[in-house]
Amino acid sequence: MYEYIQGKVAELTPANVVIDNNGIGYFINISLNTYSALSGKENAVVFIHQVIREDANILYGFYNKSERDIFRLLISVSGIGSNTARMMLSSLSPNEISEAILSGNVKLLNSIKGIGAKTAQRVIVDLKDKVGKSEISDEFFTSQSNTNREEALSALVMLGFAKNTVEKVLDKLLKSDPTLMVEELVKKALKTF
Repeated sequence: MYEYIQGKVAELTPANVVIDNNGIGYFINISLNTYSALSGKENAVVFIHQVIREDANILYGFYNKSERDIFRLLISVSGIGSNTARMMLSSLSPNEISEAILSGNVKLLNSIKGIGAKTAQRVIVDLKDKVGKSEISDEFFTSQSNTNREEALSALVMLGFAKNTVEKVLDKLLKSDPTLMVEELVKKALKTF
């Protein structure tokens, strides 16, 4: 029913966001990827997936359509509900999930809390043909091979930041400016924590 909700970020936590749109506050469940993308923003557009159950009307929000597309693919797999798909998108970026599916990386999917080996295999079998290589995946590989990114990641992890969080921040920074040097990456990343 809803495509997106645009408005003021009234409240933001790692699990949800409240978007104020013309005086109505929409409570939207989000992943950590979306949380990172929305951090520091006063206004935002959040793409919506709505789940209507007998006892609840739940909104799941995503910073971009590609994350929502992966979410929708994940919930189409038997045994994966909305909360499990959101957990997967909080543990790995949409690009990492796509790559894991395309390469058949059961171990990576199995490392996500709540995903057993059988479920990981089912995700790969069910979605391998549906997840195509996109421009976003190509950007991911480019940034993955970037030695500046690896050095910045190593430095920030040694400073005590969580690797998953740091990777997401660095990927976001490199997506906006792929020419950033190690020192610039570290400085900009530190400002976002």
